[in-house]
Amino acid sequence: MLQGKKVLCIGERDGVPGTAIAECVKTAGGEPVLQLTQCFV
Repeated sequence: MLQGKKVLCIGERDGVPGTAIAECVKTAGGEPVLQLTQCFV
């Protein structure tokens, strides 16, 4: 589904972190180009 796509992975500190999203993107065939974990308040 994400084969050959570049993806920005922005996660949340109290939710799903950016590193976990990046791993899912890699599994789906995408290329994470940026991983961030932010605190949104």
